[in-house]
Amino acid sequence: MSLTDLTRPRLATLFNLGGRVVGPAVNRFITLNPDELMEAACRRTGLSDFGEGDFQPALRALLGSCEQEADLNLVGRLAARSDAARILRNRLRIQADRQRNPEIAREVIRRPLAVVGLPRSGTTLLHRLLSQDPSNRVPLTWESMLPSPPPERATYHSDRRIEFAERQVGWFLRMAPGFQRIHPVGARLAEECVMLMSHTFASYQFDTMYRIPAYQAWLDRQDLRGPYRMHRQLLQHLQWRCSGERWVLKAPNHLFALPALAETYPDVGLIWTHRSPADVIPSLSSLYTELRRVFSDSVNPKATGPEVTRVWADGLARGLAALDQGVVPAGRVFHVHYTQLAADPVGTVRRLYEHFGLPFTAEFVSRLRTFLKEFPRGRFGRHEYSLEEFGLNEGEEQRRYQGYCERFGIPWRAGRN
Repeated sequence: MSLTDLTRPRLATLFNLGGRVVGPAVNRFITLNPDELMEAACRRTGLSDFGEGDFQPALRALLGSCEQEADLNLVGRLAARSDAARILRNRLRIQADRQRNPEIAREVIRRPLAVVGLPRSGTTLLHRLLSQDPSNRVPLTWESMLPSPPPERATYHSDRRIEFAERQVGWFLRMAPGFQRIHPVGARLAEECVMLMSHTFASYQFDTMYRIPAYQAWLDRQDLRGPYRMHRQLLQHLQWRCSGERWVLKAPNHLFALPALAETYPDVGLIWTHRSPADVIPSLSSLYTELRRVFSDSVNPKATGPEVTRVWADGLARGLAALDQGVVPAGRVFHVHYTQLAADPVGTVRRLYEHFGLPFTAEFVSRLRTFLKEFPRGRFGRHEYSLEEFGLNEGEEQRRYQGYCERFGIPWRAGRN
């Protein structure tokens, strides 16, 4: 059964039906007014300093686009408001933490690694494999969601915020049970650092959740060096009392801003994953469709596919241009093909470590093998998809990505495994 054949979960249907019964009154009671949300965040925290960086244009662009374009249902309005409110409270608390503890700002981020590449090309698998190395520090879902106060080593695996994050994840999966088959989520799992970028409201995360083309166009025009400075501040925050030898980050969205990433972290190493776009684009379109259907009742899969391929062909072009310009020296870039990663994950990680001159310890190998045994691929069911069900023509897509495939020796039909 394909993703587009799935019916909306009963809980989400009933919840949104209640919203339609209430009608326009929902918009009056569940507002997306930026000024109101900022005032509420200040009242709830008793704080007033949101920290450096002018985040308000991004907040206004995001909420304005959500209001005018996203066609949010009741769940969508609640989610957009709740997320914005949480992020605003986080900003206030993070700034208060830094004022009380100025040593946080002196934390040094040394030789981070960043997993990049098209989404659905093995970035999540590789990131979670790398998270098994005790020397590596990765952002977990719970601490990315609620980074203040800075996590502590002694309570890192028992922090009370984990329970909150688990409830949030559980609620989401009840609304979209099929999502776990596409992208496994959990409070204690390594997650994309795009969640950290959301604290500036200038993040590609939001476009995945809502159809907000005006916001996306606005974001594409922005200088993202400011948001990456906030990204660095949050890494300092998270590592202050709970550090590792190196950060291992992951976000396909870094492709859109590799110059900003490299300027923020001059010694960054890139791990670039590659997979046939014939598999990537429909898989990603299905993710967008499944996620957006939680928040809107008017998601059209055949319109989602063309949108997704335009966005990510642009992101890929930007990333390749930055690579050709040498924003990260070639010696600090390691390319990983999805087929090789799927066939030999331990060997792929070994070669990656050799490239970056990192110790590949027996403990790490043991933990890799345990992880692969406990989390086999496809444990939540097979994810089926096709270009055609998302309004895409195979010949057009093959021409669109021909240069990319030829450059990295990627067969158009490599098989999904």
